[in-house]
This record gives sequence, C-alpha cells and structure tokens, in this order.
Amino acid sequence: MFAAVATVPTLWLIGFFIVPLGIVWLYSFGTNASLTEIEISGTFSNYSRALDPLYLGILWKSILVAAATTVICIVVGFPVALAIVFSSNKWKPWLLLAIMLPFWTNLLIRTYALIAVLRREGYANQSLGWLHDNLGGLLPLVGLPAPGAYEPLELLYNNFAVIFGLVYVHLPFMVLPLYAALDRLDKSLIEASLDLGAGHFRTLLAIVAPLAAPGIISGVIITFVPALGAYLTPDLLGGPDSQMIANVIERQFKRANDWPFGAALSFILMYATFIAIAFQAMKSRQAEARQ
Repeated sequence: MFAAVATVPTLWLIGFFIVPLGIVWLYSFGTNASLTEIEISGTFSNYSRALDPLYLGILWKSILVAAATTVICIVVGFPVALAIVFSSNKWKPWLLLAIMLPFWTNLLIRTYALIAVLRREGYANQSLGWLHDNLGGLLPLVGLPAPGAYEPLELLYNNFAVIFGLVYVHLPFMVLPLYAALDRLDKSLIEASLDLGAGHFRTLLAIVAPLAAPGIISGVIITFVPALGAYLTPDLLGGPDSQMIANVIERQFKRANDWPFGAALSFILMYATFIAIAFQAMKSRQAEARQ
C-alpha cells in the first residue's frame, strides 16, 4: 500500500527535482564549448573562481543580510506569536489569518507596493514630512527654533531597503513556527514562575524561550535559508552595492551566459546551506541529549 502511494510522488521528485539538479551539478564541472554547448570536462576551475575574494565577499554579505533578517524576524515575531497564543479564542483565528494574508498576494506585487511606500515621494516620506511640518510648528511655542524644510529620506535602493523587504517577506515564516511551539506550552509553568517572584522578562528568557526552542530553530531555518538565496527583493529594492549572491548567479545564467560558473556558485550556496542545517541539527541533538 505504501509503495503504491509513494511511487508517483517519488517519480515526480526524481524526474522534476533530482535529475534537473544533477544536470546543473554536472554543469558546474564544465566549460563553455560554444554559445549553446557546455562541455563536461570534470574541471574544478569554476569552483576555484568562485573562491575569488570578490565572490566570497558577496557571499559573506549575503550571509550577514540573511542573519540580520532572521534576528529581526525573531525579535519582531516572538512577541507577535506570544500575543496570538494568549489572545481569546474569538480573535485567534483572525490574527492567524492576518499573518497568512500576505501569502495570498504575489511576491512581485508586494515588492512593488514596498517601492511605493519607501521611495522619495512615497507614503513613508509623506508621513514623515507631515509630522515634521505639524509637530515642528510647535517648537517655537516652547522657545525652540523652528525646523527647516523637510528633506526626504533615502529609504530605497540601499541595504536598509533590502533588509526591510526581506523582513517583510519572511516574517510570517518566523511567526507560524513560533506560534505552533508556544501554543503547546504549558501555561501553568509561566504562572508558577511569576508566582515565585520571577518578572515577566526573566520568565520569558528562562521559561518560555527554552520551551519554544524547537519553534525558534524551525523558524530560523525556514527564514535564514530563503533569505540567503533571495533574488527578487534585493534586485528591486537594492542598489548597486546591495546585490546578493542570488543576483550574481542570475547574471551568470542570463547576461554573462556562463552557466558552468553560475552552477558552481549555486552549489556553493547549496553546500553552505546544507552545512548550516546539519550544524543546527547536531546542536539540537546535543541539547536533547543533555536534557
């Protein structure tokens, strides 16, 4: 019975995932024989070229941006997940729906909406300009000089815009695993901690966070990995100095027509991701063994 059910998904996985991935992996050991042909020669020159300081610097910057995105998602998502857990049964489904609502809209549309918010004439600068003009007019009333004309902030086409966009896109991926872990939490432990004199912050760090560790680990993985390989957000929101490794890979396949080098960069990113996941799994097993 299991074999009959698993046959079709297994064939689909092999035919449309493993085989194409294997072909791209073989490309990483090849060279361009012509504009349309790739010769699989077994060379490691593409991998050695990928270790050039220029590309390593871009990869390292991508890791830092993905890490910053993950940390911000944890800081923002943990209180949100906690608030949903402790909300009433009437409001909990609606709050979860609000978290999942962005999935109903295409990523490209959401990214262009962010451009409308962050550009110089966008809603963010318009709101800040309104606050500047209205609240700034109150300063002479308290003996302070009136501020000058409002200068719009450069909120777009820089690293800030990239991280802001990545947090906006990946925040639901952090909130949902955290909610799943916190919802199974024994709330009597929190009450006992508070009754014994621990404050809310200490209870959060000493009781809630360790018990929610599986959700935190899951959220970190499914946030960090997609953010590391993000292409659309840095391409549309970032500037010349804000490109990530996925944008470099895209240029190799499209503009430079250097598929072997693009394949090598892709698999270096994949190797790094597998190593990070394996390291996290090893740490999780060690933590479970100590408990």
